[in-house]
Amino acid sequence: MGKPAGIKIRRTAIQIDKLVASKRSPTVQNLGEPNSHLISSSAGACQPSPLSSPVTSHHTMLPTTAAASAPPPLPAPAPGEPHAALFLALGYMRLPELLACWRVCRLLGEAVAGDTLLWRRVAVEPPLSNRVTDEILAKLTARAEGTLRSLHLVGCSRVSDAGLLRVVEQNPGVNELYVPTCTGLTGDGVVKIVQLLHEHKGNIDRLRLNGISRMSKHHLDVIMSVMSKCNPQVQQDRSPLFYNHRAREVLNTNDERPIDVDVCPLCTNVRLVFDCTKDDCRKVKHSLLRCRGCYFCITRCEKCGGCISPEDRTEADLACSDFMCLDCWLTQSKCSTCNRPYCERHANLMVPLSMPGQFSCQRCAELDASLETQEDGY
Repeated sequence: MGKPAGIKIRRTAIQIDKLVASKRSPTVQNLGEPNSHLISSSAGACQPSPLSSPVTSHHTMLPTTAAASAPPPLPAPAPGEPHAALFLALGYMRLPELLACWRVCRLLGEAVAGDTLLWRRVAVEPPLSNRVTDEILAKLTARAEGTLRSLHLVGCSRVSDAGLLRVVEQNPGVNELYVPTCTGLTGDGVVKIVQLLHEHKGNIDRLRLNGISRMSKHHLDVIMSVMSKCNPQVQQDRSPLFYNHRAREVLNTNDERPIDVDVCPLCTNVRLVFDCTKDDCRKVKHSLLRCRGCYFCITRCEKCGGCISPEDRTEADLACSDFMCLDCWLTQSKCSTCNRPYCERHANLMVPLSMPGQFSCQRCAELDASLETQEDGY
């Protein structure tokens, strides 16, 4: 009896599936053999499952790829030689640091002394100011080899007119000259220097002359006229200068004016002349009625920079030697004993008390300490 057609078809399908499976099995084994060979050779074990071999081989190859792409390390400097970063930092050092590096070793000394770009800007500040003479200044500026552009001498009392004139003759391209509180210089010497720079077609555009001895209105007028020939904006630039404790410093870097000093309208001396910050005072048109003058002629508030009336000076008493207007005085924290505040410049003199936010001034603290000593003596 013959078999049904459905059974024959089912058997034929089963035989086809077996044939396809038998043809696929060598391919799977061949795919697994390379990965299993890598793992078995590294771990020394039997062949693992083909499913886990690709994942394991992927993690095994990562460290080799990362190590190959890493940059080689920088060569270490030879023993006794300075690091290369020190040579890059020389351009950011001030004069004391440059002089210190000059004496560290031979290589740094040659780099400091031989690079003219490091000496295009020379700034002598305290405590080196009292040690710099005409000879020392000539040696320092000679390193620029005639390319000096900016010379800052703060409080160099031992530098004379002749010494500074010799430096300017060797460096006619100077465009910044800061000589505040250099008492060895005079108005006549500064005029000669400015005229020399003008004859050499120099372009000096900034002068700082506060504290120069024997400086008169005639000297200032000559300097202004010579500078205006090279830069016409010198005569036009009359921007106001407001008082604060930074403006009283010997070197105010926030002042962008060509010349820092002016003729005081009250005492006619050449000094720093301040404008008032109060709107009512600045609206006054008459020059003699405006409260514009030097620090010795008009008392200024240490906080706002405005003028202080005689009544405010009596009522707004401070615990320090500065002054403050009544409006600013009312906003300040005061001593718990004498009711006197400190200005911001002398806030470090406060003696804190046990109560938070309370303090005592130095005078009251010393008085309390003396009273306690007397009580202990009795």
